[in-house]
Amino acid sequence: MGVRPVFHASNRGERPSANPPNPTFQSRIMFLRSSFSRFSILLALMAPLPSTALAGEWSVPLAGNLFRSAPEPGGGAIGRQAGVTIGNADEVHSVYFRTDRAGTIRLGLKGRSTQGTAEIRATVNQNSLTATLQDAAEREYPLGEVKVSGEGVSGAGYVRVDLQKTSPEGTLRLSDLLVSCDDESMSLGYVKTNEGNMFYWGRRGPSVHLRYRVPTKNNLTYAYNEITVPEGQDAIGSYFMSNGFGEGYFGFQVNSESERRVLFSVWSPFHTDNPQDIPAEDRIVTLAKGDGVTAQDFGNEGSGGQSFLVYPWRSATTYRFLTEVKPDGAGNTEYTSWFGDKTQNEWRLIATFRRPKTDTHLTGFHSFLENFSPAYGHVPRSANYANQWVRDVEGQWHESTGSRFTADATARGRHRLDYAGGASGDHFFMRNCGFFADPVALDQDFERESSAGQKPEIDFDELPR
Repeated sequence: MGVRPVFHASNRGERPSANPPNPTFQSRIMFLRSSFSRFSILLALMAPLPSTALAGEWSVPLAGNLFRSAPEPGGGAIGRQAGVTIGNADEVHSVYFRTDRAGTIRLGLKGRSTQGTAEIRATVNQNSLTATLQDAAEREYPLGEVKVSGEGVSGAGYVRVDLQKTSPEGTLRLSDLLVSCDDESMSLGYVKTNEGNMFYWGRRGPSVHLRYRVPTKNNLTYAYNEITVPEGQDAIGSYFMSNGFGEGYFGFQVNSESERRVLFSVWSPFHTDNPQDIPAEDRIVTLAKGDGVTAQDFGNEGSGGQSFLVYPWRSATTYRFLTEVKPDGAGNTEYTSWFGDKTQNEWRLIATFRRPKTDTHLTGFHSFLENFSPAYGHVPRSANYANQWVRDVEGQWHESTGSRFTADATARGRHRLDYAGGASGDHFFMRNCGFFADPVALDQDFERESSAGQKPEIDFDELPR
């Protein structure tokens, strides 16, 4: 895509305006429409070339390709333009780039030291290389030579270079990791420039989507889905979105070490990033909310109504999500979502919103997986999405066993290739971040095994409202 799309994120789309917009709002809209205009195709043709260098020498900018990996993830020392400042010898910062084959490469650093000379160690596959940076103008410092081989075909895959200051004196200011190779046919993949704020988006990593196949000749009212996050795959910054629809989304996320949320949001029909600009007649109205649920406006990434429940959901546990989309007969549509632990056979009301100037049933049923925290873009995450069903206005359930796998501009522009999705047995799955070797080709259709024996059994009259 030639223009960076905008998309709801994190708390979800509800961060202060000082943060950049989320890349996936427009990508959702575009993938829901399932076709591009000629103008969009022209923009795509005018877009920058993919982030793969095709020569024997490369400069990998640290501002878009480096993460603090020890003692824990963080981003305070990483500038969006100027690289990284390292003054603490206890910290390890990891740089990632992808090679298309195994080979021998030479490494170096571009930077300087302040407040005295400083020594740095670069570790690649248990091989240690060192350099001493001078308190002088920025220049290039050679590190040494290493052999690399990834886990993918022909040894393709990501290379991790750990950087750590080893001297007590000096502060390192580094801008680029330098890579060279005698094999000029080798190519490297990494985030090359900050055009379109790509250093930010690149460190967040690719977002991936599943669009479910549903009946097209029936008016649909309910969407049902189940998510199980495997043990150890619930990294901070993850948003596991379950029930996406034409006007909003519903899922759960990991906000911090101590807080997790269930999040349900609906966009206003008035397009703006500032909710204060929405005319009264276009505002999302909260009609109901469950116990402990916060409902409020959100902005900066589109605007509308947001609701969330702080809830300690757990990995390796299956949770179920139900969303109702129902016109009110007066030119508006009401959206209600419920959430619960499947093993407890419970349903919790999250909220009911009324969207004005909207007369629609359920459309565009989909899920996605994203990371909204750049500091955690190197940490892997995945989830299993199972037992998808939709219910029509006549009360008939229809199972959805097919889906199409897509992704955002970070993946499509090949800035990051650590994404995957597909079907395994009776469920779909999505995976992103973590710099694993082999991506799954986008725009594929997948089919899961039927779970007809698990058709939802819901007493709609007993649902909390």
